[in-house]
Amino acid sequence: MPQPKRGRPRAFDRDQALLDAARLFWRRGYSGTSTRDLTARLGLSTSSLYGAFGSKAELFEEAVRTYAERYREIYEQAVAAPDFRTVVERVLIDSVHEFTRPDDEHPGCLLSSAAMADSTSTLDTSAYFAELQGHNERILRARAERAVEEGELPPDTDASALTGLIQSIWHGLSARANLGADRADLLATARLGHALICGRAGPAR
Repeated sequence: MPQPKRGRPRAFDRDQALLDAARLFWRRGYSGTSTRDLTARLGLSTSSLYGAFGSKAELFEEAVRTYAERYREIYEQAVAAPDFRTVVERVLIDSVHEFTRPDDEHPGCLLSSAAMADSTSTLDTSAYFAELQGHNERILRARAERAVEEGELPPDTDASALTGLIQSIWHGLSARANLGADRADLLATARLGHALICGRAGPAR
C-alpha cells in the first residue's frame, strides 16, 4: 500500500527568524518574551531554536547587535568620505533610509523598544547602545577636527559643537521616524539640515 506523501518541511531562513525574534523582543523585552513565544513565532521546536541560536539569550544578543550595528556602519562609511559635506550628508540621509526601512525588513527602532529596558547576563542593552552612540559621536568629531586642521572648515569652527548639532538632528530624525513620519518628510528635513550646516560651516575661504 503506497505511503501518503508528507509535505516538505519549511526551509529555515535564519535572517527571517532573527527578524521575527527581534520583533518579539522589541515589543515585549527579553524577560517578557518566553521560549514558547519564540518557538511559536518562528515555527521551530525548542531543540531547533537552540540548535540555530544557542539559547534565548544568544538569540536576543544577536538580534540587538544585528539591528543596531548598522548605525555604526553608516557612521564609519560616512567619515571615510573625502569631504566633510559628504560626511554630513551620508550620516543624515543614510540614517533616514535606515530609520524608514519597510516593516518586512526591520523590527523598528531599538531605542524606543522594550528591549532597551531589559538585558541578559552578558549584554546590558542600554549600555551597549550608549557605547555605540558614543563611538559614532567620537569618530564624527575626529573627522570634523581633521577637516578643520586640513583647512576644509574655517579655523574657528568648534568641532565639538558642530558634532553636537549633527547628532541633535540625527536624534530628532530618529524620534520623528519612531512617531510615524514618512521617508519623504524626513529626507526633506535631513537635506535642509545638511544645507544649513554646510552653509554655516562650509569650506574655508
